[in-house]
Parts: sequence; C-alpha cells; structure tokens
Amino acid sequence: MQTTAGPPPAPKHTFPESLATVAIGPGDRDYDAVRHTYTRLGSPAAVIRVRDHQDIADTLAHARTTRVPVTARSGGHGISGRSTNDQGMVIDLSRLDTVEILDSRSGLVRVEAGARWGDVAAALAPHGLGLSSGDTGDVGVGGLATAGGIGLMSRLHGLTIDHMRAAELVLADGSLIRTDPEHRADLFWAVRGAGTNFGVATAFEFQAQPVRDVIVAMTVYDAADTAAFLIRWAAAVEAAPRSLTSFLTLVAGPGGRAAVAQAMTVYAGTDAVQARAALAPLLSAGPVLRNHATVTPYHRLLPAGHEPQHAQQPLTVSRSGLVDHITPPAAESMAALMKAAGMVQLRSVGAAVNDTPPTAMAYSHRTQNFSLMAATVPALRDGLDENWERLQPYVNGLYLSFETRTGRRQLQDAFPGQVLDRLVSLKAQYDPDHVFDNNFALPSVPFPH
Repeated sequence: MQTTAGPPPAPKHTFPESLATVAIGPGDRDYDAVRHTYTRLGSPAAVIRVRDHQDIADTLAHARTTRVPVTARSGGHGISGRSTNDQGMVIDLSRLDTVEILDSRSGLVRVEAGARWGDVAAALAPHGLGLSSGDTGDVGVGGLATAGGIGLMSRLHGLTIDHMRAAELVLADGSLIRTDPEHRADLFWAVRGAGTNFGVATAFEFQAQPVRDVIVAMTVYDAADTAAFLIRWAAAVEAAPRSLTSFLTLVAGPGGRAAVAQAMTVYAGTDAVQARAALAPLLSAGPVLRNHATVTPYHRLLPAGHEPQHAQQPLTVSRSGLVDHITPPAAESMAALMKAAGMVQLRSVGAAVNDTPPTAMAYSHRTQNFSLMAATVPALRDGLDENWERLQPYVNGLYLSFETRTGRRQLQDAFPGQVLDRLVSLKAQYDPDHVFDNNFALPSVPFPH
C-alpha cells in the first residue's frame, strides 16, 4: 500500500446545471472512490461521470471557461498515472461501456471507450471472437486503444490498434465526429497511437478475430544467471511460431537472493502437440522451478474485477522502451537494471505487429521484438534512471503507456522523426488551443532535426 497522503483535495467547485448531477467533487461521498488511479493519487476539482457526448462537450466548455486542465479517463488503471490530475477536471468515461456486435460474420464490433477489456472479451466470446488487448481485464478501452495495445496474442494478431476501423471523438470545440479511412483520414492516422492529443474518444469499431480456447503456460524460472537467461528466453521467443506470445516478469530476490522470473505464455490454439513443440525452447531458457499449462477460453485470462483504484500499486515510477533484439550487452544492462529497480517486464511483440507498415498510423514502431518496462518505488528513482541511461543505447523507441516521464526525449522516442512533425501539424488543426495536453503534450512547433 502507498502511504503518502498525496496533495490536498481540491476546493469545492461550482458546476453548470447540465453537469451538476454527474459531477463528483471534494466532500462528495464517492469522491475518494474516483479521484485516484492504480498508481497515482489525484485531487481533481471534479470527476465528471459523463453519460454522452453532450456531457463531454459541456465539461470541455466549462474547463475552458474556468481555465483548469482536463483529463480523460477510460479505466483508471493507467500505469503512466496520467488519467487523473490535481485541481483539474477528469472526464470519466466508465458509463460509456457498451459492446455491440455489428457483424458477427466479419467480426466487426463497436466498443465504447469506457468499457473494460475483460468485459469486452467476455462479450465477444459467445460469438467466437476476440481482440488481443493487453494482459489485464480492468484496463479501460479508451487509453489502450489510442496508445497501441500489446496483448497476449500480439505475435499472431498484432496490436489492438491494428484492428481499429473507425473512432468516434469529441473534439476540443465539443463537436462529435467519426474518423475512419474515408472520413478525416488524417485524424484516423493520428488517433492510432496519439489519440489522447486530439480529443476524447467515445467509441471505436474493431475487426475482431476468430478466437476461442488458448493454451496458457505459467512458468517460474531460477534466473540467477540473469543475462544468460534473458538471451536464451528472447531467442526462443523470436524463433517461436506466431501463435506464441510470451510476457516475462523478472524480479530481484529479497535480501540479495537470486532473481526469479515468471513467464505467462499464450499459445493461440488448442493443438497440444504443436503447443508443446512451441513451448519447449522457452522451457529450456533456464532452470524451471514451476510450470503449469492449461487450456482455457481466452476471455478467462482477462477477468474484469471493477475494483476501485486507490493508488494501490507502489511501483509508481516506470520507464519504457522498445528493443529490437536482446543482445549480450543489452541483457547485461537489463540485469543491472532489474537489481536497481527491483522489477523488469518484457512483452513480446514482433511477428504480426511488424506486418503493419510504419507509416500506416502514428504508432510507427514496427521493427522491435520486445517492449520493456522497469518500475520501482520513488525512493529508488535515481538508481533506476542511472541504469536506464546505461541501457539506452540498446533501446529503439518507447511505448508511452508505460512511461511516467513526459519530456522532449520521451516524446521523440515515442514519435520518431517525421511522425512527430506530422502530429504537430495535425495538433494545430484539431486542437490549436492545446486543450488535450495532459498525456505526452505535443509542442506548438516541430523540434529542430
């Protein structure tokens, strides 16, 4: 549990009549249940639990009049901590949670931004459909669907945003618009990777994939020889068939004891012979302490508990990077990073993720095989950053949802080169007053190259 009390609550706020019944502010009974996220304590002036796009438009107008910052929140789980604020207004989308099957034959579905991914998976399952969408069912649709979506079937199906066919947004002027390849195609390009900079996303259309049962293996390794283990595990993942996706969490043993690693590996299918062959090289990556594999419906991997967020995760400082390959120097740096921070996670991407051209959308990282995150408590921030700098030469890009810093360097890593220039130009067109600047704010003019 996090012990710090955080900033004091914001003063009581006066709302226009249209928002009075949906606004929750300091002193209200439900305020403590909605003010925080999974990692961050917040003290917003108000959390607006919007019912429709008009509530969002009214909130934006009120925030503009009162000159307070505004933040959109779909689930509140956000590791980066940027789905709450202090003294501003939070647009809470949790009431917009409908999942609609538009065409069960083609897999076209409409999902509102406030739904949780676990509920989406459960709604699609009876139709034999699924979307690869992270590894936690309580994550909200909106944040993940505008950032990327590295899921448990990414190597077979790609990122969540790779299956987006349309998005509905409320722009800074309060207008509700639809964007897709035929309507505001430039904005549709931007939404897929940088959507939080351009409006409040209220719903998306996705092309879901045929998904039923999968085989999931939970493997615990002795990772005392950390660098060598990482090299072997990464090589096995890269060589694996696309049906296999593996997420690895590496933690330092307490009291200086040897590191332990846990892999959650999903084989997207039920052929036991093929799955066993695909998993065997991963099981050879290091001494196995425990291993259990089972067949399960995909949606059961992502239960949505809908637990209130109260900054219960103490690892509030995180660093994010994308890595092409885990070479021996990179592995040595990751091992040192793990010792300094206490926890490192690697999520496999590559394969189908890299089938999408880098110019297709604002998320342009299409050469890497791994997404890396390191997290720690605030007291160990300096050690984390020192070791992250040593690792930096082996990092190629950044996945913004796992990064708590928001400086120029992070922005350029998330949106390299001409991608950032194009986003800056579109920002001037769609949000010239920079209303949506709470999450990786774009500059007013391009950075010099």
